[in-house]
Amino acid sequence: MKSFLLLCVLCFFVAISSAQPIWQAKLDSKVQFYQTTDFGVLLVGTDNSLYAVDGNTGDVVWRRKHKGLDETSISTVPNTDLVLLSLDEGDKSRLEAIDLFSGDSLWRSDKVKGDVMHLAVEPNNDLLCVVLVKKAKGKSDVELKRKPQIYVFSLSNGKQLWKKEIDSEVDMMPTEFAENKEVSFTLDNYRAPLMLDGKLYVFYEGATIFDSRTGKEIEREKFKVNEDGLALTEADPVFDEQNIYLSGRGRVRAINRQTGKTVWKADDLGVTPEMFLLDNVLYVRTGGQFTKIKNGETEEKGSFGISAIETNKGKTLWRFKGADKGLTNFVFADANTIFIADKDDLMQLDARNGKRLNKIEHKIKQAQFVIQNEKGELIIGGKDEVVAFEVGKANDGVQKGLSLDIKGKSYSFDFMPPYKEVWRTKHKPPSRGIFKIVGAIALRATALYFRYGGLANSVYGLGTRAMNLRSTLSLRSNLLQNRFGSFDLTSLATNYAKSQISNQIRLYGVASRARNFNGLQVDRPNLMSRVTPSRADVQERLFDRLDPTRQLDRLSDFLLKRKELAELRGNFMYFYTDLDKPFDKKGLVGVNVHNGQDSRFILVSEPDSRFITDEVNGLLYSADGNRLQAFDFLER
Repeated sequence: MKSFLLLCVLCFFVAISSAQPIWQAKLDSKVQFYQTTDFGVLLVGTDNSLYAVDGNTGDVVWRRKHKGLDETSISTVPNTDLVLLSLDEGDKSRLEAIDLFSGDSLWRSDKVKGDVMHLAVEPNNDLLCVVLVKKAKGKSDVELKRKPQIYVFSLSNGKQLWKKEIDSEVDMMPTEFAENKEVSFTLDNYRAPLMLDGKLYVFYEGATIFDSRTGKEIEREKFKVNEDGLALTEADPVFDEQNIYLSGRGRVRAINRQTGKTVWKADDLGVTPEMFLLDNVLYVRTGGQFTKIKNGETEEKGSFGISAIETNKGKTLWRFKGADKGLTNFVFADANTIFIADKDDLMQLDARNGKRLNKIEHKIKQAQFVIQNEKGELIIGGKDEVVAFEVGKANDGVQKGLSLDIKGKSYSFDFMPPYKEVWRTKHKPPSRGIFKIVGAIALRATALYFRYGGLANSVYGLGTRAMNLRSTLSLRSNLLQNRFGSFDLTSLATNYAKSQISNQIRLYGVASRARNFNGLQVDRPNLMSRVTPSRADVQERLFDRLDPTRQLDRLSDFLLKRKELAELRGNFMYFYTDLDKPFDKKGLVGVNVHNGQDSRFILVSEPDSRFITDEVNGLLYSADGNRLQAFDFLER
């Protein structure tokens, strides 16, 4: 018996030391990029082809032969089974909508040229906004400016409704910061367009409002968006029943949703990268940490604080200016309590008057984000360390009850419930390897947590008052889910609070024939409004090798992944580090944000710098030459 147990232990150590992938897909040439989708299907570009690969098994779902594709050539349409493919073949260019599950072409437009940078969708009105840029390549250390072009199509059949070209060239941001290497550039340094109430809001030269069906300009305010060469210095828009609220040029504007006209302005706030709307009060964070467009480094910009503005007339109710450099995002613990961290402290504010109720030194070097876990604990984190604080219940503000008797006289004091450090963990990047590459992998590992919006920054933010906003914002994309490793963690945490995977989808391709939609709310648009799918460019299809029953079962499996993703809660924050024995090698450790335990390990010593984790399938994907590999998670 002892010999048998010893053999089992030896087999375990052999297994963990080898770190073999659980599957690998050998493709036709070197892997240039790969992206996950909401349905568990990976889109993989090589020198010669575009592949769809089943993320769970490594099976090739389909392959299309296309040379010269870049990561910016591919973009998924939110909450649908459509993939937009922009092709530039010499004198011929086209934008094509293909079925994620079959590779079939559902519609194409030969009138457009450029790579897709941003998307916005208004499904009820059958509208798709696409922002494209031509020749978006260059050296990452050289400034690149281009004129974005806005196209609006019918989502179901690709009919072009109108187009506009932005008046002036705008700064673009590289997908990676590599010396002496030509890379693709993006518009990730701008907020994606938003479609709402038949209007299109665009944010490249300031804020411009168009009629989303005709392209007629309704209102425009022009200003420089990326102040001092910093990305995302202005907040994502938020809205209530009457107004939509936009920031820019140090002010916040309320725009009437019906007319598109300005209702009021709140001036002299400073850069405003974050806004939150609650009970007719707009809370605005001013200042913070931002990514420099030219090199990806993090830079601080003030003034640092929070302001509260009533939404009826734009009156500033209060301003908190007691924050220091390194200001993070903020979270609401409840309707009356805001938490925010700066360079030194975690602070608790009374949302009703802006007074600081409490603070504690967090001792995190270069703190970059604050989130709240399932237990209501506040998590403060940096690039290689996180700490959790348990906060006393203070929903009703200060508490009464502390009395002292001093020299015969009774004194009463009000007090705030104390903070308590619950756990702290730190994982330094590996000591072996090229410093710059190790640092890039380490940053991407930590950023992986913010890829999923299931567990929002603010537990209170999950209430019904925030859901309408989140469901609308989920119908736009700037494709950051694939390039998040190049952004500072503060920006990612701020965006993460608003992200949400909807349970409602629209199916245009073969998935509309599935028998089991696994609890998803599925809309199948009228097929008569669409063009006939074309298989001309599909080289191979998994479905051609399956009988009809197995085809439907496979489609149901993909839809189940979508449902699981919609219900996903983020539990693990990853760090790239030197793993202790018995592993004794470089790899990733997953820290459970609810208890601080090192609960998950991924034994991949040198993942490529674009690696992605898939929390639904429980895998990490990494490319090696012409192979895409999947590595399993080891749970403790």
